[in-house]
Amino acid sequence: MADIFDADRIYFSSDPEMRVFGSEEKLAQWRFRMCGPPWVKIGRRVGYFGSDLNTHLIANRTDPNEVA
Repeated sequence: MADIFDADRIYFSSDPEMRVFGSEEKLAQWRFRMCGPPWVKIGRRVGYFGSDLNTHLIANRTDPNEVA
């Protein structure tokens, strides 16, 4: 599976690529509930490592051919 996010980059909630996960509010709710992709606080901003985003997507992948 090809990586969607650049592994060497930090993404912020406002970046257009983050729309894959929905709105900025959805990401904030995930952080509040301690679920979703890992994040890092950089001052007041919240960032996401590209490698963590790719790992999160792969971990939540559903393959209909493997469902029993």
